[in-house]
Amino acid sequence: HLRQQAYLTKGIKINIFDQRDAKNKKSYKYYFEGGIASYIRHLNNGNDVKQEKIFYINKEKEGINVEVSFQYTADYRETVFAFANNIHNPEGGMHMVGFKAALTRVLNKYARKNNFLKEKDQNLTSDDVREGLTAIISVKLPEPQFEGQTKAKLGNAEVRPAVESIFSSA
Repeated sequence: HLRQQAYLTKGIKINIFDQRDAKNKKSYKYYFEGGIASYIRHLNNGNDVKQEKIFYINKEKEGINVEVSFQYTADYRETVFAFANNIHNPEGGMHMVGFKAALTRVLNKYARKNNFLKEKDQNLTSDDVREGLTAIISVKLPEPQFEGQTKAKLGNAEVRPAVESIFSSA
């Protein structure tokens, strides 16, 4: 969990010293200059990646900081993690909805512009564009509103357009 926090806060150093046993002292150090892009590299270690360069964007809009990183692999499943204020949201929420909508829209626009999809072809679905995707969406906002006791889902409606806008333009 502390390793994850180091990934989510780019440039932070976390040093842990376990001194409970005087003979067997242990220390752990976590520091990831690349933040969530480094996390993507870690998650995809040993996987057959389809793009060498990991996509990364970090911008703020209307007081909401949006950080997104992803990379495609040859795997069929998707691995997507969503965080709000460094809290894992396993059920996603508005930041995940914004990311998925923007990803689908942008890839369909690109595919049509470059004739990968012809006029008569149907658009790619959200499931299509997420196949093999490893992604992290992390937002930081002043007053997060979570659904449920476990903070499993972010409910702030204003997060969706911020994520969509920042991610789409990048």
